[in-house]
Amino acid sequence: MFIRQVRATAVNIPFRAPYRFSYGAIASLTKTVIELETEDGVIGLGECADGDRTADVVAMGARLIGHDVREVGTAEAKVVPGMRYTPWGNVLATRRAFGGIEMAMWDARGKTDGMPLAALLGDARRDRIELTEYFSYRWPGIDAGESSPTEVARYCAAMIERHGSTRFEGKMGTVDLTEEVRMVAEVRAAIGDRPLQLDANGVWTVPTARDALRRVAPYDIAWFEEPCETYEEMAQLRRFSDIPFSAHSIDLAKAHALGCPEAIVTNINEHGGITRTVAFIRACELLGVGFRFHSGETGIASAAYLHLTAALDHVRDPSQTLFHWYADDVIEGGPHRHDGGFVALPQGPGLGVTLDRAALARCHQRYLDEGPFPDGRNGGYGGQFRKR
Repeated sequence: MFIRQVRATAVNIPFRAPYRFSYGAIASLTKTVIELETEDGVIGLGECADGDRTADVVAMGARLIGHDVREVGTAEAKVVPGMRYTPWGNVLATRRAFGGIEMAMWDARGKTDGMPLAALLGDARRDRIELTEYFSYRWPGIDAGESSPTEVARYCAAMIERHGSTRFEGKMGTVDLTEEVRMVAEVRAAIGDRPLQLDANGVWTVPTARDALRRVAPYDIAWFEEPCETYEEMAQLRRFSDIPFSAHSIDLAKAHALGCPEAIVTNINEHGGITRTVAFIRACELLGVGFRFHSGETGIASAAYLHLTAALDHVRDPSQTLFHWYADDVIEGGPHRHDGGFVALPQGPGLGVTLDRAALARCHQRYLDEGPFPDGRNGGYGGQFRKR
């Protein structure tokens, strides 16, 4: 179980149509696929979710040659600073890089022992995982995309017909608020009494968010993610709305103290790997704060969060997914199948997925051609975020 080599490959996972949100738009997700090879020839798979981390991962992996994949704690102590901040390095980037390697360590361990990740974490309590169906305005791509409330509502109705989708989550903070409220109304009519969640990615000021929450309240909103950017702003909104809030930013102590947001939605990388994510979820449970996984990983990291969801009772509410938007993936069989609102827990040892070498090469070439996080129109994303 000793590490022989760590390889990393930057890839772009394309969407069938570039989706729009308050940050701009994304045509492809940029990820770093990690292959950790043990001295016995076992290949453990991992992933960094935040772009091209190949140089960081390879450099860090070189420091872990000869390390036992079972000894996660000592591996972390060797390569990740113990402090939260230093002016002489980027601790967050280091933690994310290690999180991808640590995922591969767990996969290699599971494959060596012949045990699924969920079993290594204590055993699977469920064999299929409920996930949300996503909607937004989308630019034309392989699919025509959606550019009006009616088109978005028709898309949601089509997902029910084709895939039996059971819960919907969609973007606001993209176009005019009045138009988006019409979108919410038409989506509600299209999906019936199925749960409906919304997400503004923190683009609104408190007055705008207050107005938006008032206007969407008649449509029975189950959750609202980041109507404002900070926990303090969401706590101000709590006086005017009883819709539960969630956020991507991580401050469990503050969430507990403020009573808001009610859930934290994040990925495995942000915590520095599977071990720390499990510890964080258990801390959320102790303090009464919800936890869900957010969308946007390849089939590798997606398999990891499916296993954690299966093993940990506290991940109760459905996490996010974009599987029906993916036009490619790096695992054999393509994106995980999401039908009837559920995805089956991957079977087999470790993460239960196998790398597709041809797909890896194809997605890497796409990254070389497109660059990181292309928006499908102007070559990048992020420049359109403006508080409203």
